[in-house]
Amino acid sequence: MPSIDGADVLLSGPTDTPFPTATRHASSYNPLHTFHLPKGEQKHYQQQFADLYFLRLAQLKEVVEEVAGEDWDMVGGEKARRVDRVLDVRQGELCWVVGTVYMEMPLKPNILDDISKEHWIAAPPPREKYLSPNGGDQKMLEDDSGRLRIIGEFIDSRVLATGAIIAALGTENKDGAFEVIDIKVADLPRQPERWERDEAELAETGKKVKQNRQPAGKIAILSGLSISGELADDLSLDLLTEYLLGESMSGVAQESAAQISRLLIAGNSLANASPILSRDDFAAKKSNKKYGYDSSAYNAAPTEHLDNFLSVLLPSLPITLLPGETDPSNVALPQPPLHPALFPQSRAYANPPVESKEKPGALDSVTNPWEGDIDGWRFLVNGGQPINDVYKYVEGDDRLEMMECLLRWRSNAPTAPDTLWCYPFQDDDPFLVKDCPHVYIVGNQPRFETTVIEGPLGQRVRLIAVPSFRDTGTMVLLDAETLAVDVVNFEVFKPSKDVDMS
Repeated sequence: MPSIDGADVLLSGPTDTPFPTATRHASSYNPLHTFHLPKGEQKHYQQQFADLYFLRLAQLKEVVEEVAGEDWDMVGGEKARRVDRVLDVRQGELCWVVGTVYMEMPLKPNILDDISKEHWIAAPPPREKYLSPNGGDQKMLEDDSGRLRIIGEFIDSRVLATGAIIAALGTENKDGAFEVIDIKVADLPRQPERWERDEAELAETGKKVKQNRQPAGKIAILSGLSISGELADDLSLDLLTEYLLGESMSGVAQESAAQISRLLIAGNSLANASPILSRDDFAAKKSNKKYGYDSSAYNAAPTEHLDNFLSVLLPSLPITLLPGETDPSNVALPQPPLHPALFPQSRAYANPPVESKEKPGALDSVTNPWEGDIDGWRFLVNGGQPINDVYKYVEGDDRLEMMECLLRWRSNAPTAPDTLWCYPFQDDDPFLVKDCPHVYIVGNQPRFETTVIEGPLGQRVRLIAVPSFRDTGTMVLLDAETLAVDVVNFEVFKPSKDVDMS
């Protein structure tokens, strides 16, 4: 359990001295609705998924060309020619071209292979990596004209994944492959000033811009609660609840808890669903259904436990709730918000419909990914699926490097829709990072990590990889004034089998 300063106070005798009252810091909260899907008849899946990659290339090509053109006008005293299409490169000529990276990897899942199978079998376990042990992987650069194989020691040393938009400098060899000596990416976009959007909205409505704001508090960040409805969940959730509410702590610790102005849950609040059954098991289970419904297939305990946890916190602490891979939401990104009907006790605090343009409620069930302004800072958060998928493309396990690459590629989900399910957008790619965030949070990672990266225009971004609370007992506290990070660890005593508890 968390360490408590002044725990001896809890064992003191009765006193007539009144207990001090701690007031929780207020949170300035202004969400964006970047990742909301079309509604009604406007949402359909007849369109091609490949159009998303061409949209991404069309929107980023000019930016990448500008970055590359400034550095590659002359290379080693030789003029480097820009070519418009990947198939226009010529052998022996130093040139550069912009395109989309495509990783040809035999171990990647292939939907066409799945459809061609004659029998329905249980889904194979997901691969930890797509990398071939025999070196059969190839890197390609593609645009609307075709694909060009890219090779070289430089390209092999860089983190790349399908969907990244890059400019590649090099020359074509006699085998028709493009030997790369350098690459450029779009890099971090413009970063808004703190309070920029809030003050602009106040000015538009004719209200006075706040000059002297109160110091911000702290933001508690969790992911991977993985509530299963079992009794083992109760003790860890009770410890977490008591800490966030300042219960069973000394006055000093209560003052510290009162500084927490918002709780952000980055996905996987509920435990994973049942695994896919084999064909024979599915047929046997189907025969037991009555009127097409099998009541034994539904277990309400996980959502009831999560609802109880949220309802206890909400009168005191506002919550931003993202869905994750194991939550009851659409598996394709962007995942829609968890429906308020799942939370009969907490939905009284839920946010109003987006169309109402009212201030969000204390329980803001949002999309995954999500972006918005908290205490003036721009936040970008996801439940971990994009980073977990990019991890399969690269060697090593440096999650912060992968997070940095996604921001510099200006893409929230570069591998979608190739190996990461997503909605087939046609007119725009909402996964593009149009404004550089101040804080980039990724949930459900193997361990806690954090760093600060800088951009070419002086941008500074705090990267935070948040581990699963169920596995590690870790909660992250972000100071909303300085963006400094602290960690609180919760630990539940688990007796070994050799200990006699009688």
